[in-house]
Amino acid sequence: MKVSFITIGFLLVFLGILLIFMGMLTEAIKGSELRSKGEVKSRGAGIVMIGPFPIIFGTDAESVKIVIILTIILILLVAFLMMRWYP
Repeated sequence: MKVSFITIGFLLVFLGILLIFMGMLTEAIKGSELRSKGEVKSRGAGIVMIGPFPIIFGTDAESVKIVIILTIILILLVAFLMMRWYP
């Protein structure tokens, strides 16, 4: 039996969607348990990349610093890969 790359790709996408769903379900259950105990402390940050320009937002300074560091790493990785494959 021969398995094509298309079949493997569809299976990996399905597995990724399944893992995302399971993670969201796990976090929802954990969040509801913490909320009932009154121990909820939410922090978060995010990034929107529009081309080479990052838009960074967050709820506290520590989260934003972590996202800035990850953004710099991401930009350097993309620059390295672009130089490697498109000389």
